[in-house]
Amino acid sequence: MEFLHWSCQDVAHWIQSIGFPQYKACFTENFITGRKLIHVSCITLPRLGITDFQHMKTISARVGELLRVSEPRWSRSIADPPHDDLTGFLKMKSRTGQKTDSLTYEQFLINKSK
Repeated sequence: MEFLHWSCQDVAHWIQSIGFPQYKACFTENFITGRKLIHVSCITLPRLGITDFQHMKTISARVGELLRVSEPRWSRSIADPPHDDLTGFLKMKSRTGQKTDSLTYEQFLINKSK
């Protein structure tokens, strides 16, 4: 999960590489790093200054592909967990700190099952 180590400039390069160079400044000015990409979705993109709906859908889908997560199904039962294990792990890794930095996916799964 190399993207977790991306700087703002790395994210800006990635957004350009997927066909949206006009949004590089939106990502750098809002300090979006690889860790913060987990929070980028159609809900958060307008706060970054991206309001074209087709662009929002495409960027959100590409972020999901990069992170290997999917949007929650609208038909999901409320009894189901709010997200899959990988999404939960990535949400933890989006934070900073020594404990979070050293957390591995395997450790996350062990702690989750306790």
